[in-house]
Amino acid sequence: MGQMFKDLCQFCRDNPSLLVFAALAAGYALGKIKVKGFSLGSTTSVLIVAIALGASLLGSKAQLNLGLIKTVSFGLFIFGIGYKVGPDFIGGLKRGGLKYVGVGVFFCVVALAAAYGLAKAFGFNAGYSAGLIGGALTQSSVIGTADSAIQQLTTGRSTVEMDLQSDIAVAYAVTYVFGTAGLIILLKVITAVWRVDLKTAAKDEEGELGQVDQSESTESFQWSNLVGPRAYTVEGNAVIGKTVSQVESSVLPGRVKIDRIRKGRKVIDDITPDLVLDKGDTVLLMGPEALMIDSAGAIGPEVDDKALRELVGEVLDICLTNKSLDGKTLGTIVDGHGHGCFVRHVLRQTHALPLAGRLKLHRGDVIQVMGNRKDVERLSKAVGYAERRTDVTDLVTVGIGIILGTLLGLIAVPIAGIPITLGVGGGVLVSGLIFGWSRSTKPTWGAIPTPALWIFIDLGLNLFIACVGLAAGPRAIDALQQAGVDILLAGMCLTCIPHLATWLFGRYILRMNPVLLLGAMTGSGTCTAALNSVRDDCQSTIPVIGYTVPYAIGNVMLTVWGTLIVHLV
Repeated sequence: MGQMFKDLCQFCRDNPSLLVFAALAAGYALGKIKVKGFSLGSTTSVLIVAIALGASLLGSKAQLNLGLIKTVSFGLFIFGIGYKVGPDFIGGLKRGGLKYVGVGVFFCVVALAAAYGLAKAFGFNAGYSAGLIGGALTQSSVIGTADSAIQQLTTGRSTVEMDLQSDIAVAYAVTYVFGTAGLIILLKVITAVWRVDLKTAAKDEEGELGQVDQSESTESFQWSNLVGPRAYTVEGNAVIGKTVSQVESSVLPGRVKIDRIRKGRKVIDDITPDLVLDKGDTVLLMGPEALMIDSAGAIGPEVDDKALRELVGEVLDICLTNKSLDGKTLGTIVDGHGHGCFVRHVLRQTHALPLAGRLKLHRGDVIQVMGNRKDVERLSKAVGYAERRTDVTDLVTVGIGIILGTLLGLIAVPIAGIPITLGVGGGVLVSGLIFGWSRSTKPTWGAIPTPALWIFIDLGLNLFIACVGLAAGPRAIDALQQAGVDILLAGMCLTCIPHLATWLFGRYILRMNPVLLLGAMTGSGTCTAALNSVRDDCQSTIPVIGYTVPYAIGNVMLTVWGTLIVHLV
């Protein structure tokens, strides 16, 4: 039996790729297990499984040839992160949103100061300190940037390098659980201590935005709310002799529009606001079924007019790129350019925003609309770029972006005799930010479909994490025995300190709505699980408005902190 185990260990050393995929498979499976709604998530699970496999199947002197896999997978991951948050990071800094920018920057600065202070207080080395930031603040990219910084500092000392890299993995694994679950609990405690009624605060903000009741939204897919065409003969005195704009504003419900008109044998597709309705005309209305039924009495009897009803409908995602519409409200954009179009949802960084008339939209936001194809296409031309479904990724953009980012990361600037550099991770992140922002302003190039971007970010990260965990496994038990309790305590402190400080800063200095502030705090800490918890507690999508810009800032600054903390400690 002992010989079989030795043979298995040797087989794993000779074929390390099998361990990588074993860690991925088992880690993703473990990450799906939920206990009272909480799960470890794929990244932490993959790391734990990889460490366990490395500790049990590899000897302490094992040298795995996984360097190329680590480099490629981390490059794809960090470029994908930059590409995803680029529109909100660069756009957020340019367009104002100063409160959200202030929250994000304040949080990250406090987090760095707290991490440095805790590292000194507990006597942590560079590896533990970097893992502390990555786990307690749920920013997995810190592992990669810190790993690169350690390689630069320990050139020619492979044993020291491997020990520090193991320390990063151990500290991350120990602190990540509280960084997620502990933060969710902390935010609930904060709202209880400050006696904040999240539902009321969300409704107050919804009232200011002109929130659309979800039951009235086509997003709910209730049959009574589905959008469709219905034809009526003009016979009512309330509409005869009136213009289209007069009928739509005073007779029809607000979400019902006139899409086509038949005058005799002539069908008019291009409806103008000053077009007059005559007795005997047939009009085609577009809108929610329930509202059009109410319109029938004012207009006249319903008829089956095939010529009017031969419409080609379309559901289309439209990316806002028009500079003149940047910062305009959803109501202004749709009312001004989307006659006959109905909004299904608005996305920012793939998160749904509230359907509110006074919601300000910015370049890079995606509006999904439905309606008559000609109306949808007209809105698309006015707003920006139609994001039609595609499976094709522009790998030219990906390749060039990672090359340029790598070269940027190799540039070192001496400060006080110390060569300071972004590192490969930081350089590729900056490249991804620029490419992602450029794509949002000119989306005719550099397409990375959402499924492909998920592969880059999720699979790229977890491939990298699996390699890190396998390499760290043989030394992980010793590292855990040496500093496990201290790391856990320090991680709990690092999770709490910046969030508490940011809550006080946002409430008493910036005077922010508590729901928007909680969204901004979860964004700054890059913790989507905590955002979802806040959304559930307030039963609203309002927190997403505060989340996106700080999330972009947190992803960038905390990633850079991985390099900086290594040099500081």
